[in-house]
Amino acid sequence: MNILDNAFGIHGQALQVRGRRMEVLAQNIANADTPYFKARDVDFRAVLNGIEGQDTQIQATQARHYQQGEGLAEPGLMYRVPFNTAFDGNTVELSVEQAQYGKAAADYQATLQFLSNDISDLRKALRGD
Repeated sequence: MNILDNAFGIHGQALQVRGRRMEVLAQNIANADTPYFKARDVDFRAVLNGIEGQDTQIQATQARHYQQGEGLAEPGLMYRVPFNTAFDGNTVELSVEQAQYGKAAADYQATLQFLSNDISDLRKALRGD
């Protein structure tokens, strides 16, 4: 599997992160009328930095510390700051979420195209073209 990871580079992992971001944005849109729902988003750069080897585990520095602490619930997941506040505590702004979803879909398609090109190049190499 390491050979495939090297062949595809970061694009395979980027596709997973972009897919997760689209899920989070879709949840925001679905909960636009839910009282006290907080809109969230995925910080693409933070997630990829975490994938590339940054350690987010808590380390005990003294014997009395807990051996296992809570790490980040999901790296890169953050709350969105709304432009306008709602009376019911909901921070979802439908127009913003729809625009972000459209941009995320375009980014997903671009990453998918990069992967498709990589696969095509591998097929050509294996066939000897």
